[in-house]
Amino acid sequence: MNYETLITSLDDGIGIVTLNRPGKMNALTTQMRAEIPHAIKALQVQARVIVLTGVGRAFCTGQDLGDAAGGGAIDLERVLRDEYEPILRMIFDCPVPTIAAVNGPADAGGTYLMPRMMGGAKAMGAALFADKISAKQADDWGLIWESVADDDFDAHWRGRAEHLANGPTLAYRAVKEAIRGSWHNTVSDQLETEARLQGECGASRDFREGVVAFTEKRPASFEGR
Repeated sequence: MNYETLITSLDDGIGIVTLNRPGKMNALTTQMRAEIPHAIKALQVQARVIVLTGVGRAFCTGQDLGDAAGGGAIDLERVLRDEYEPILRMIFDCPVPTIAAVNGPADAGGTYLMPRMMGGAKAMGAALFADKISAKQADDWGLIWESVADDDFDAHWRGRAEHLANGPTLAYRAVKEAIRGSWHNTVSDQLETEARLQGECGASRDFREGVVAFTEKRPASFEGR
């Protein structure tokens, strides 16, 4: 499907959603906010990993303040609930791994994940002072998985995506469920969750393929089931 504000592709199990408003540093408009969850939902049917990135020198600088120019007062509560929340939920609940290939400036935001990822003090300071945070700082604070030199960026995230696309996506889904469940589980709940998920994975075709591939000393060919 063609989008006004995005470029999408699917190749070798890697689905890519590229924000395509470089002249506005990929700032989010109503149109873009509608297209992003639609694109992710469409790609996740066949993709084994989904990458979100941007065209130009920015990843995404947040809300396009000119999007509602001349339109009177903005109902921010409605916008957050009806337009931003579906994007976040679509990414968070995506059944396959997702990668944010942040190619430039980005608006971090988010009072749910930030304290859990970087600690309360860092999250509070980042929100109140709004200082620019470098990729290296974000890496050091646990806000992202890793920072990569500009010259290596494109090849690096494509290599990461290829690794995940060739991996056991059923197990990846279970890992996501277990780690996120740990945020509110008791120890007993978490042990029960891990036992259940490992039981489900152990009964899968991917598990059997992994064992056979190991004994035959060959790369495994996972199907995600």
